[in-house]
Amino acid sequence: MSTKQKTNGVRILRKYTNRRLYDTSRSCYVTLEDVKELVLNTEPFQVLDSKSGQDLTRNILMQIISEQEAEGHGTLLTNQVLQQLIRFYGDSMQGMMSQYLEQSIGAFLEHQDLIRDQMQNMIGAANPLTMMNRIADQNLAMWKMFSPGVNPDGSPMQAPKKPDITATEAEKSRSATSRRDEPKRR
Repeated sequence: MSTKQKTNGVRILRKYTNRRLYDTSRSCYVTLEDVKELVLNTEPFQVLDSKSGQDLTRNILMQIISEQEAEGHGTLLTNQVLQQLIRFYGDSMQGMMSQYLEQSIGAFLEHQDLIRDQMQNMIGAANPLTMMNRIADQNLAMWKMFSPGVNPDGSPMQAPKKPDITATEAEKSRSATSRRDEPKRR
């Protein structure tokens, strides 16, 4: 094979005894930071030992994770999680645990955008300015509701119309008046 090597669209990196990584597709040495960028860009790659051809990809990925954890980028793998993972090695459930972790992370990644949106909404709701605006709007609505001559929407109220008196109501009113005017009989 030539030094510029790509197998099935997978970038090949060779690790030499001096612990340097060589990118065969670009014909240059790369750092762990460059490999991390490949991961972040979801570019497929494989790290092979330059002499034996052994796949070292997992070792390099573990090294990147170890450096990320040490640099204080937030701990994903707490001591407790690492201890629990170590306990699974050699256990009859090791294969199932590996599948479970892979599927769980896959499901989390599928829903990552939804989770981000929900977190953003929660953060927005907890924002003091947002909360103060809501309170101010509620107070203004209450103020308007109790203001005389103003509708809750802020528009001026119209004076209530006097109801039209129907003929029967007028008769009742006249008969009540005429009864008052009549002398009382004893």
